[in-house]
Amino acid sequence: ESSNTDQVNKMKFSTAIVALSAVMGANAFVQQGPKAFNTNLKSSLDSSIGTTDGVKAPFGSFEKRGGSISARGDNDSRKVFDEATPVVVQGGSLKTWSFPNPMMERCHVALRTEGRPLDADVELWQGPDNTPMKMRIYVEDGGLRPFGCMIETPRGPNTIAVRNIGQLEFPMESVVSMDDGSFTSAGNFQIDEKPMTIQGGALRTYPFSPVVESVAVCLKTDGRPLNTRIELLQGPNNIKQVMEIYTEDGMDRPFFAVIETPGSGNVVRIVNTATVEFPLTASVEPYAVGDGADYMQPVIGGDRDGNIRDRVW
Repeated sequence: ESSNTDQVNKMKFSTAIVALSAVMGANAFVQQGPKAFNTNLKSSLDSSIGTTDGVKAPFGSFEKRGGSISARGDNDSRKVFDEATPVVVQGGSLKTWSFPNPMMERCHVALRTEGRPLDADVELWQGPDNTPMKMRIYVEDGGLRPFGCMIETPRGPNTIAVRNIGQLEFPMESVVSMDDGSFTSAGNFQIDEKPMTIQGGALRTYPFSPVVESVAVCLKTDGRPLNTRIELLQGPNNIKQVMEIYTEDGMDRPFFAVIETPGSGNVVRIVNTATVEFPLTASVEPYAVGDGADYMQPVIGGDRDGNIRDRVW
């Protein structure tokens, strides 16, 4: 009888275990509701990015000009062409601007086309057979991205030479004007972040948000020669602008330029083409920030937490 009682107790215990398992596993057979997914477009921007209040000022003071905020300075190449009469440089020809006044410390050089490619050489001549600064500029669309830079001209008479090395079908317009104190240059360029040192043979990249309309680039050395290449990319391996710069003294003649960055996905890449003995310091920051991006245009790149995967300024 005791054995029968044990068997009955074991059967009751097994039945209870089976019943409990059935109750606990019942939810596994219940149809689950659809999960909610985030269907926001990758081109969506944070509402604070499209306003001037949500944008960090790159170097302190800004002034409103033409629907955008810009650092104080008249380095806008389009404004330069509106205020001065440009000189047409045909393909394969050379134009020079001489400044005999030894008190002139720097000048502004602006180049553009009517939408065709821009390919030019810019040189600083100081004395016979002395070229302390050389530049090679290529721009895919000289109308959308006009070129503008400051050239330091200390000590004595100087001559700026602009050569259009493109074909006859690619003329360009150029304006070379003396600095009257209204331009932003390497001397009065107020940086917001610590300059980055780029060793010889190294490169650095600086991505920017679509609301940044133009970028200021300032390159210096400690007195050694400066050899560098600056590229503007928009998308993977899509180079829109290239500048190759040589300066015999990066402290006496630093390089400063404002690069137009319309659209999204803009990345500035700086390559120190010199050897390891010749490092340089680079400061790359927004120059003009618009009120908002064009939401009808696609955004190149990814998205992280609803924001463009670029530097947030």
